[in-house]
Amino acid sequence: MPAYYLLIAPVLLFSIVAHEYAHGYAAPKQGDATAYQLGRLTWNPLKHLDPVMSVIFPLVMALAHLPILAGAKPVPVNPRNYRNYRRGDIIVSLAGVGANTVIAVGCALAIALVGVVGRGAPALAETLAILQAMCVIGVELNLLLAGFNLLPIPPLDGSHVLKYLLPPAWAAQYQRIGFLGIFVLLLLLQTRFLAWWLFPAMRAAGFLEAIVRPLILPATPRWIPWQAL
Repeated sequence: MPAYYLLIAPVLLFSIVAHEYAHGYAAPKQGDATAYQLGRLTWNPLKHLDPVMSVIFPLVMALAHLPILAGAKPVPVNPRNYRNYRRGDIIVSLAGVGANTVIAVGCALAIALVGVVGRGAPALAETLAILQAMCVIGVELNLLLAGFNLLPIPPLDGSHVLKYLLPPAWAAQYQRIGFLGIFVLLLLLQTRFLAWWLFPAMRAAGFLEAIVRPLILPATPRWIPWQAL
């Protein structure tokens, strides 16, 4: 296994756990404590991992040289407990996307900080390059996760926004296809649609990386060979 997969794994794990934790954190703020009561408001990854979406799906995508995306067990919520059903559903659904976006920006800031430290302490530069490479991966993975979860395909987060833009009868039918969502996603992987949909996320990642590129340490690109840093 290439060494960079060892860097991707912890970043991906942290990112998907943060995504689910954000859903669980936002739900009580809107009036629903289900996630907390069921022990899902936790950073323990074992509570969130799903064998298919957390392991098999990203592994298949990596082997197929596709963007590495992953998911976790959805945090249980009961929208009927929200003080405002529609607003609560949207806020809780988009909390995970917001968390991934914040992490991506935080990783970009960390790239700059590590670069400054590495230039000030050359003896640490080789070790810091590994940490900086993980931060570069963090920028890309988190923006990809945010873009992926905005897909308007049930049960992804984007579907919880789109359903409120549809007439009630259409929205009811739309939500019933939720169990077919994974098959729709697998079908989309055979087309260029997913690459088109995620293009803005990749452009955003490129923008953040361009800002901090002058602070990339010389050894960092060795750990992320697909990057032209």
